[in-house]
Amino acid sequence: MRMKTLGVVANCNKERAAAVLGRIAERAAALGIELIADKATAALLKAGGTMSMDELFASADGVIALGGDGTMLRVVRAMGARDKPIMGVNLGGLGFLTSVAEEDLDRALECVASDDLDIKVRSMAECWVMSGGKEVARYRALNEAVISSTSSRVVTLDVTVDGDNVTSYVCDGLVVSTPTGSTGYSMSAGGPILVPGTPAFVISPICPHTLSWRPLVVPDSSEIVVAGAGGPATLVLTVDGQAGQGLSEDDSVGVKRSGQSVRVMHLPGHSYFSVLRQKLNWRGSSM
Repeated sequence: MRMKTLGVVANCNKERAAAVLGRIAERAAALGIELIADKATAALLKAGGTMSMDELFASADGVIALGGDGTMLRVVRAMGARDKPIMGVNLGGLGFLTSVAEEDLDRALECVASDDLDIKVRSMAECWVMSGGKEVARYRALNEAVISSTSSRVVTLDVTVDGDNVTSYVCDGLVVSTPTGSTGYSMSAGGPILVPGTPAFVISPICPHTLSWRPLVVPDSSEIVVAGAGGPATLVLTVDGQAGQGLSEDDSVGVKRSGQSVRVMHLPGHSYFSVLRQKLNWRGSSM
C-alpha cells in the first residue's frame, strides 16, 4: 500500500540535518507525500505538521529516522508496540541500521511514492528484571541487552538457558544480542555476525578472564537468564545503549524473543552482504 504520510524524526545535532531535511521536504512535496515531524525536527524541516511522538506514530504510514543507528534505535524505542515501517537515512558514521545513504535519498522517496520498497522484518528481544521474586521492569531491544559492572572491578555472572546452567562468567560484563545487534557491541566483544532473520541470540562475554570462553549462539526460542553471583561490583542493565537501570545484588535479567518485531524499509536490491563489505572494509585477498 502506497504511503501517503511520512513521519520524520531527525538527530538535529547532526551538522547536515537541516540541509537534508530541506531536500526531503522539497522532494516529498513534488511526489505528493505529506510530512509530519516531532517538535525538534519540525523546527528544522520548516514544512509539514508538528506533533508529539505518540501522535506522529499514530498518524504516519511510515517513518524516516534521519541521523545514525542511535536515531534509528531511539525511534524504535519511542514507537513502542506500534507496527510502522522505518527507513533509516545515514548522515555519517558507520551505520548498519541506517541503510539509505544521503546520496540515495531522492530515490528512496520516489520508491516510497511508488510503493517499490524492500521491507525486511527484524526480530526484537524482550528483557525483564526480576527482584525479590517479582518483575520490576521490562524493556524491548532491537540490538542487545548488556549486563555490566559500573566500576573497573570484574563481575561474576551466572547464565542459564531454558533453566539449564551454562556457566559462571568472570568478566567485565555480558552482551545478549539479536541478529540485528550482532554487528554492534557484540561484534566489538568478539561475537559472530548473524545474518538478519537468523533465529538466534548471541551471548558474548566482555573481556572474559580466561581464553577458553567464547561467544555462544543459542536458538531465539530459548529463555536466557543472567544473574550476579555476588561480589563487590555494582551491576547495571543497558538496553540498546539508551535505556536500562541499576541492578541490586539479588536481581536477575531474563531475555527471550519478543512477540513484536520491526519492519525496516530498504531500497530495491538491498544486499546485507554489500553493507558488510562496505562498512567493515572487506576487500578479500590482495594476492
